[in-house]
Parts: sequence; structure tokens; C-alpha cells
Amino acid sequence: MTISRIPHGDTILEASQNTTMTIPPRTTLNEYLDKITDPLEAELRTRYWLPHVTDIDPDTPSFYSTFCTKTSCPLLPLDKGASFVDYDTHELGTTSLFVHDNDKVLLKTVKYSHPMTADASSEEDCHFVQHWLVRAGARPRIFFKPQAVRAAVVTCGGLCPGLNDVIRQVVMTLNTYGVSDIRGIKYGFRGFFDTSLHIPLNRAVVDNIHLMGGSFLGVSRGGSNSLDIVDSIQKEGINMLFVIGGNGTHAGALAIHKECYQRGMKVSVVGVPKTIDNDILLLDQTFGFDTAVEEAQRALHAAYVEASSAYRGIGIVKLMGRQSGFIAMHSSLASGQVDMALIPEVPFCLEGPNGVLQHLEYLLDRQGHAIICVAEGAGQDLVQGEGGTDASGNPILSDIGVFLLKQVRRHFKAIGRPADVKYIDPTYMIRACRANASDSVMCAVLGQNAVHGAFAGYSGITVGLVNSHYAYIPIPEVIRHARPVDPNGRMWHRCLTATGQPDFIRVQQ
Repeated sequence: MTISRIPHGDTILEASQNTTMTIPPRTTLNEYLDKITDPLEAELRTRYWLPHVTDIDPDTPSFYSTFCTKTSCPLLPLDKGASFVDYDTHELGTTSLFVHDNDKVLLKTVKYSHPMTADASSEEDCHFVQHWLVRAGARPRIFFKPQAVRAAVVTCGGLCPGLNDVIRQVVMTLNTYGVSDIRGIKYGFRGFFDTSLHIPLNRAVVDNIHLMGGSFLGVSRGGSNSLDIVDSIQKEGINMLFVIGGNGTHAGALAIHKECYQRGMKVSVVGVPKTIDNDILLLDQTFGFDTAVEEAQRALHAAYVEASSAYRGIGIVKLMGRQSGFIAMHSSLASGQVDMALIPEVPFCLEGPNGVLQHLEYLLDRQGHAIICVAEGAGQDLVQGEGGTDASGNPILSDIGVFLLKQVRRHFKAIGRPADVKYIDPTYMIRACRANASDSVMCAVLGQNAVHGAFAGYSGITVGLVNSHYAYIPIPEVIRHARPVDPNGRMWHRCLTATGQPDFIRVQQ
């Protein structure tokens, strides 16, 4: 079949987009459930079923895809009467790079033989069900005409390395499909309520934003009144919304999706999970985490240099991690210079024979210096704080780093022994970094797959890396709670092996 690559805006694009595809209809959830006999498998299949625009209108037509993996311009047939796509083989010209709707990603890859084996703490009776997620990627059929798409991109929550990379790839991939009406919503969800905060986006605008840290669109917390936001979406005629943020942001995106569904609006709401803490359920890793661990090495090494150069020196480094200690754990493991890693998931005590302060005395006597890496959410029960939550619903934390600094100085002064204590908090320096190469690649793939998911007709979903493959996941499944470090898991035990620290057991009074 002869194919043609044409620039955006060519008249052939509009003609081709008005031709629907003769392909099998989308399988319904009930049709899947009729074939399943295992109750657990049926429950999982129901939970991970992806919402789709055809749920609103089953007669929603689909169209030939204008996306091409071989060029930055849409790919169209010269002979519009020819068979454009073989849906069974997914051959487009000489390529076969489209993703079939029935391609799946295995959610669970290890079959545990015993409940007490490492990492099997969440398994019940080691019952293994082969459950699958929908594979992410471009489809040969799309459910939106590119020339009719009005897309919006918004970044919410805190800063994270890689935000600009995702924005850039979303815009460029939309352009590749042939979308020209793209706007950025500035300063998070609150930007929906002020059209002066809506800015046009195109390739020229976003071309070099990945070279900067932060968010080109700005961020803010809160402001996710779903009813008012959907009013704004309806008024502006937006039918694709890309929401980049963490758990709280995804909860807002889910509320927007549900309200659009209730109003019968064919709007595709797609999330891109952003959390530097790496605490999103089901995902291997979130963007920004790799950069955070890499940048944390600078702070840990600086603390080591200061501590090892001083007489009985102690270095304390506070890293990010409100509810999950992944950054502190991975940074400590990578550093090789950390003597104690303290994370929110593992309680510890300061005083007594099993306490942190006693172990510090031992370290100073044995090696002359000590390094502590503490996650910001660790030891909150030891610190008197205000409590409450911020605008995103995150707990307001007391400063465990400053608390540790004061307690260590007080302790060694009280026992009459010298200790030169240095404290480093690189939190905002790390958040403001541009993404490293590894995160930039992940951001590129996430941004592209978010657009592919929207054109495939999915809504109320997020895209992420699951068992080394990119998949689409219903938003409710990733926001149930923050993903914690497993204190009985192998990675935490590897960290303990590297630091050599004991269990700081809290003795009951």
C-alpha cells in the first residue's frame, strides 16, 4: 500500500478523518466477566477496567489514526478507499508499531510459594491470579478528530524534576496527531477559574523548556473544585485534559472525570503521576525520583566530607519523603557513606540502649564520625508539631532534621563528650533540578503515552511503568493510599546491610 506523509493542516487530513473504521466493537466489561469463573479474577478485572468515551455513547465513531511512528507529521493514505489498517496484524504500510487493544501488561510477576518469603507480606495464602493491565501506546484507531480537539495541560502540587519534559512531550505528540488547539493552564487547578492564566502551547513554545527545572506552567496546591472546573472545561470546549501531579492531584482528576461522565461530556481526562517521593501504588518508579536520588548523593557526600574532616564529626542530611522513605533508602544504599537511614515506615527511639543516640556514641568511638540520612516524615511521633494537612491533603510535618540536630547536640553536651554536628537540608535544591537523562527518557515516554491514551478514548486513567512496561491504570487504583517502603521487604534489608545499623527498637514503658 502506498502511503504519504503530509504536513499538518493539509486538506487530506480533514477528509481522512471523516472516514470511520470498520473494526470489531470494543469488548464490554460484562462480556469479559461472562468468561471468568474465579471470583478474585473477576473482582480484579472489574477494578482495573478502563473507562472509555464509548461508555457515554456506545455509538461513538472511531477514525484512522493520524499518528506515525516514523515521522513528526501525520501519516495518511494516498488512496482513501484502500484498506488503511489491518486491525488483526496492525500493519500500517510497512510498519507494525501500533498497540493492539488486547495487549496486556502483567501486574504481578512473582508467584510466592510461602506467605513468609521475602516481599510476600501482602500476599494472602499465596493465591496467584494472572492479572493484566492495558498496555500503553498508540492505537490504529482514534476516537477524536485531531482538528476538533481542544487540549489542556495542567501541573499541580509541588515541583519535581521532569515536569517540563512531560509538558513538552504532551504538546509535541498532540502536534504529531495534528492537534493545533493546545493550551497550558497556569498555576494548577486554580488556573481554570481565570482565562488570563491560559496560554497557547505549540512546538515553538515548548521546544527548550526541558532545559529548565521547575514547571513552565507553574504549580499550586488545592483549588480542585470539580464542579467549577468542569463548568470551565465545558465553557472553553476542552475535550482532552492532561493532569500532571501526585495522589491529591489525581484525586482531583478523577473527580473531574466523574463529573464529565455525569454530564455526558466526551472529555478524556488522563493523568501523569508525578511524585518525587516515588510513593504511587503499583508503579515501578515515578519520574523525578531517579534525579532526586542522584542529587541527594551530593548532599550526603558533603555531609561525609564535613563529618570525616572534623574531630568526632556527625553529619545529618534530611531528604524528602512525607509518608514513604524511598529517597532516603535508595540514597543511603547508593551512597555507601551513610551509617543510619531513618524512614517514616520504621519507628525508632532516640534514648536508651537501643536508641539512635547510643548508636552514635558507638560510631564515634569506633570510626570517629557518623552520617545520618533521615526522611522528612520519619519520627513524627517524637516531634511536637501543629498537625493538620496542607491544601493538597498532605500532613503538615514537623522538622525532624532540626529536631535531631538539637537532640544530638544536647545529648553529647549532657554526657560531656565532644561532637561536631553539621546539618544539611537540600530539599528545595533537589526539587528545582532539571531531570537527569534517565528521568528525561521516562518523562518523554509518559507524555507520549498520555496522548495516545486520550486519542484511544480512555478517560479517568493514569499512565505509568509497571514491571518495566508502560501501562494504563484506572486512577482509583493508584490513589488508594501512598505506597510505603516495606519494612520486611528485601530492599530495606539491603539498606540495613549497607548501613550496618541495628534495629532501633522502641522499648515499651
